[in-house]
Amino acid sequence: MPGPPVTIGCSVILTPGASGPPDNGTIIAVLPPVITAGGMPLATSTSICLMINSVWGFPYPAVIGPLGSSGVMVGSNALTRVVDNIPSPPGIMTILGPPAAPFVTDNSPP
Repeated sequence: MPGPPVTIGCSVILTPGASGPPDNGTIIAVLPPVITAGGMPLATSTSICLMINSVWGFPYPAVIGPLGSSGVMVGSNALTRVVDNIPSPPGIMTILGPPAAPFVTDNSPP
């Protein structure tokens, strides 16, 4: 789904989570290679999220899966955008936002 790219601090939901119910999290790291918009590094398919288990409350890392934009690649990693639904074990990660640069939109299909 087309949309603006995201960066560190973006909220995500993983469904199902580690214990079954959805887990909430935040993108905490964007790994190289990196492109920027508005001075912010844009998240790609290898970015790391800090998830919070919704049943037990413990934090755990999750890597954004290999799908995303089909039109914008950074190295071999797909750009991650607002409202992307990306398979990321143990479930599907939904990217919520806010966008890194609302003035930039990737119109490529997923």
